[in-house]
Amino acid sequence: MRWRDAFFRNFGPNNLGGITLGRWLRVLRDNHFSIDPPFWPRALATTLIAFPNSASAIAERLCFGRKIARTNVEPPLFILGAWRSGTTHLHNLLAQDVRFAFSNQYEVSCPFTFLFTERVGARLFNWCLPKQRPQDAVKMGAQEPQEEDFAMSAYSGQASLMAWAFPRNAAFYLRYMTMADLSDDELAQWKTDYLRFLQKLTVKYERPLVLKSPANTGRIKTLLELFPQAKFVNIHRHPYEVFQSVLHTLRTAGPYWQLQRTNYDDDASLASQLIAQMKTLYRGYFEQRALIPAGHVHEIAFADLEKDPIGQLRATYEKLALPDFHLVEPRVREYLKTLADYKKNHLPPLSPALKERLFLDWRQCFREWGYTA
Repeated sequence: MRWRDAFFRNFGPNNLGGITLGRWLRVLRDNHFSIDPPFWPRALATTLIAFPNSASAIAERLCFGRKIARTNVEPPLFILGAWRSGTTHLHNLLAQDVRFAFSNQYEVSCPFTFLFTERVGARLFNWCLPKQRPQDAVKMGAQEPQEEDFAMSAYSGQASLMAWAFPRNAAFYLRYMTMADLSDDELAQWKTDYLRFLQKLTVKYERPLVLKSPANTGRIKTLLELFPQAKFVNIHRHPYEVFQSVLHTLRTAGPYWQLQRTNYDDDASLASQLIAQMKTLYRGYFEQRALIPAGHVHEIAFADLEKDPIGQLRATYEKLALPDFHLVEPRVREYLKTLADYKKNHLPPLSPALKERLFLDWRQCFREWGYTA
């Protein structure tokens, strides 16, 4: 475990490990080729692996290109919610339903090549990959469900997650949380790349997709333009708990991503950036939620899902007219048994001043979902 963590922390190419040389050069260009010295080993690893990725991508395109282009993607079920609001738990629960498919860790890490390389590559991936996420005790593995926005980091270089790697250029990447400030060309390119990745997943699984990326919370309009009949389930959590957990994630998982030193000098600067980003994300959600057709959106609280996962899932299936929940309930119950020993993080309490600031800046979340200060 320790050597894996040490390797990925110092040399791991983060989720750019599946990038091709052309896309990697474009990412470097977008960031003025600015890589800070402590992260040169990571940049070197990314560069070296981009060469075989490019060759494998060409081979995959020759084998599957026409089939991918002809493939129709059924309207997905999108899991919405801010980072650390319970989206991973909900995604893992819904992934127990074999009538759906989901993107896994290998696919989002190698989005150009997984149809061609996964059979062999996933074994090497599992050998090198840490067994748990650095921010919590959630299991990691090549076949575990993972958010498709990680794929967009490598596939297009267009993802808000790229702000972790290039914090000095965060404003450029955070536009992809709501898509509001993109040029027409940027938006069209994002749609093309996103749809292409989902077509590849559909070629592999031939089933409807359950997709989870927190950034989708603020770009409902764009998702509906691609999939007018898509369905959405939004999970929310007390804003104080979300803030504590995201802050912890940035401190623990952030170093595995970085290619530049952070552009904040202290905890207060980090808190300010985080508060502004989450405010932008949820403003996008509240402004665009009404665009979703009636009967195509359902909201649940993380606390309720923790207390009664079976009841909350059953209600979600009923509200969204998903397939019969009774057929998957036994499998969900078996999965829940595997979580019996899971231990949540115990994080330090927030100061009264920070709580007051969150209550003011995120007041719509408090008001919409009845959370108390």
